[in-house]
Amino acid sequence: MNKLATNMSTFADRIIAFNQQLEFTGSLPPGIRIMNPFKENELALAVSTQFYRKYYNDDHPRHLILGINPGRFGSGMTGVSFTDPKRMVNQCQIPYPGPMAHEPSSEYIYEMIDSFGGITKFYNQFYIHSVCPLGFTISRGNGKEVNYNYYDMPELQEAVYPFIVENIKKQIDLGFETDICFCFGTGKNEAFLRKLNMKNEFFKKIIALEHPRFIMQYKSKTKQDYIAKYLQEFSKVTL
Repeated sequence: MNKLATNMSTFADRIIAFNQQLEFTGSLPPGIRIMNPFKENELALAVSTQFYRKYYNDDHPRHLILGINPGRFGSGMTGVSFTDPKRMVNQCQIPYPGPMAHEPSSEYIYEMIDSFGGITKFYNQFYIHSVCPLGFTISRGNGKEVNYNYYDMPELQEAVYPFIVENIKKQIDLGFETDICFCFGTGKNEAFLRKLNMKNEFFKKIIALEHPRFIMQYKSKTKQDYIAKYLQEFSKVTL
């Protein structure tokens, strides 16, 4: 355990402390902006604190699921990975006193969670975050900001590499199991995490699953097949 876990008896305490300490102080390539909902959006910290107090106020064994990095309309607003405001209110039963937003990845995750057996059962055994715990945006020609992934530009990946390593270690130190880590993304995110894991030996095994965004964008007609695959893989560690 690191100092985040000292004298803290529940996962909720440790996760909230982890989120509060997140800060990137390095330099980013031109045009890339870091997105830190816990510093920029007071709603995200308040709502996510309620969420973790509700579903993680214990010390049960849990496994990590690592996505890519936060997006603007999911954890960028709520502070909880793959949970948009709509799902936070309707599924998690936690008020969100800000603008509503819909994220396809969040829709898929909560359909999967329902098939798993419900929110309480799922979050009692899993914790979803990201390889890079803060997100990124890039400004397009019309001035509009869009989501950006840590691996979309070699210079960005290099810039945030130490930050990623540091915060994967910190997440593991919160007390999660390290026999198996699940990875959302079977392309660049998986390749990066496997290479990182070979060097640092964070986990004994990594199981990669197709990213929810990919499923909803390209495979929505067969999403039930992907949900079945998720449940099959998760059954390898469920209690």
